[in-house]
Formats: sequence, structure tokens, C-alpha cells
Amino acid sequence: MTLGSVIVCDKNGAMAPRTKSKTSAKPKTSARPKAKAKPKLVFSSESATRRITKRIKELGDWRGERLAEVRAAIRAADPGVVEEWKWMGTPVWSHDGIVCTGETYKQVVKLTFMKGASLKDPKKLFNSSLDGNARRAIDIREADKFDVKAFQALFKQAVAHNRAHPPKSKR
Repeated sequence: MTLGSVIVCDKNGAMAPRTKSKTSAKPKTSARPKAKAKPKLVFSSESATRRITKRIKELGDWRGERLAEVRAAIRAADPGVVEEWKWMGTPVWSHDGIVCTGETYKQVVKLTFMKGASLKDPKKLFNSSLDGNARRAIDIREADKFDVKAFQALFKQAVAHNRAHPPKSKR
């Protein structure tokens, strides 16, 4: 048998080699097309930084001001933090893994700490998503005061937790 040939059986089951031709190949048909894998939307830090800045300006109200204040507190607490833009438009701050996200809603700016359940919160900043096994969140409303020092301490603690508990490697 030569390279590029296939074995073909006739109606009686007898086998005979036959050279492959483009016209003899049956086209693949399926009832429905295969779903394409959805791309994971993660932008580089520089691009994410621009997008976060743009989001703050677009909000143009107390939510933008508060998100800018949170961002400044994060950058001051951890100069090595990486800004990312994920999940169709969510600011994310990472250092050895995701530390927290900054989502904006009509009534709140929500700061979700991915491993918040593992952190000590002596100032009781966490006030949302308190029932889960991993995440904890801080909902900041327009009239709320933002305790920058307590937030920075919590952020630093989350970074230290990420360093001490690196993600399990995928095999």
C-alpha cells in the first residue's frame, strides 16, 4: 500500500486499496455546527489601565469618584498590583492571583475579594456576600465613608494570602 491511499470495502465486504482523491472524500455534515470556544477576555495591564480610567470618566458621578478613590488606595497599598479588565468590563486588581474586583451598579460600588472569607476583617469592612466559602464583598453606597487605611490593610492582607496560597497547578 502506498502513502495517501485508503482501504475501501465494497458491498460484499471485500477490501481493495484505492487512492484518495479530493472528489471521493465525503464532505463532513453535522446537524449543527460545533460551538466555538468563547475567548477569555483579559487585557494587558496597560490596556486595562486605560479602560479603567475610561470607565471612571464615563461614570461621571459619585461611583466614578469612589472607584478612582479605591483605585488610588490599591495602588498606594501595593505598587506591584496588576490592573486587568475581565468579564466584559470589570476592573480587576491582581497580585499572585486575583485580589479584588471593582464593579459599579446603580446604588453601589462593589469590591469583591476572591479569597475574602480567609481574611481577618477587624474593621468590619465586608458587608456583602458574607455567606459564601470564598468571596467577601464591600458594598459602598453614595453616602458611605470610605476608610482608606482599613481598606489598604485588608488589601495587603489579601496579597499576602495570595502569596502564601498560590493556585494549584493545572495538570
